[in-house]
Amino acid sequence: MKRRNFLKASALTLASPLLASGDQKVKRNTQNPIVISTWNHGIPANEVSAEILHAGGSALDAVEAGVRVTEADAQNQSVGLGGRPDRKGIVTLDASIMDSQGNAGSVAFLQNIKHPISVARLVMEKTDHVMLAGQGALEFAKEQGFEEENLLTEQSAVGWEEWKRNNNIKDTWGPNDDHDTITSLAQDKNGNIAAACTTSGLAYKLHGRVGDSPIIGAGMFVDNEIGAAGATGVGELVMRTCGSFLVVELMRQGLSPMEACNEAVERIIKKEGKNTKSQVGYIALRKDGEIGYASIHKGFQYALYKNKKNKLYDVPSKL
Repeated sequence: MKRRNFLKASALTLASPLLASGDQKVKRNTQNPIVISTWNHGIPANEVSAEILHAGGSALDAVEAGVRVTEADAQNQSVGLGGRPDRKGIVTLDASIMDSQGNAGSVAFLQNIKHPISVARLVMEKTDHVMLAGQGALEFAKEQGFEEENLLTEQSAVGWEEWKRNNNIKDTWGPNDDHDTITSLAQDKNGNIAAACTTSGLAYKLHGRVGDSPIIGAGMFVDNEIGAAGATGVGELVMRTCGSFLVVELMRQGLSPMEACNEAVERIIKKEGKNTKSQVGYIALRKDGEIGYASIHKGFQYALYKNKKNKLYDVPSKL
């Protein structure tokens, strides 16, 4: 055997167990809609998503409609309307969405638009691009009929003024207090999977900062042959490890959703050290309906809609 052919044959032999273990041995869940979302605000988001799924709607429609509930909640200070502003007192939003066909759209550093997730979907469906940012994203949103509005509520403005007087106030916060993205993964009656992720990002961040939420493969990722994963927490840590893509790829290689989420978290801990105060949490949904979850610190929760029940669960922490 020539050396080139030998190398090709060897590569295929090594790769085949990984490809087979992740793709061929797991059956697809159908006729049993599932939604898993991050944090307690995932409960009302899941309710809306579930209604769409039980009516025969797509996973894509479900995740978009679900996270719009959180985006419109003025009491939630980490997503959409009422989100905590950046250092200049401006609420800037990031969002991404991905369907079962591998199509994706996102917006970053978007201002004055309450529903960035819907703008992200239109980027996916009406342009040749995946991401629009800043002024360009705003102009596109307005062209599509979205109206500008002030997203800074009185509650968030008061908090910003307090932070300006004492920049060290965040030192008294816990690992879950300055971020609270909603990421939602859904599987419809046909077994197809979609994901959505939307946030106002870290509280009092540098003006112009973009987190993991609009980055495909970081904030969320979908591979309909395998499943989907989503992240929440400090986006810089997720971006540096391509977190959601990593979780899905580990599932492709045969790890369970739980094992994959745990491995993704462990890699961050290995890089950051066990004294890290930063939080990252992952959720995962495999094509057979099995879920996974993991987080660095305590306090992370996920909402799961399955078998017509919608419940909130605490995630055991690694540290």
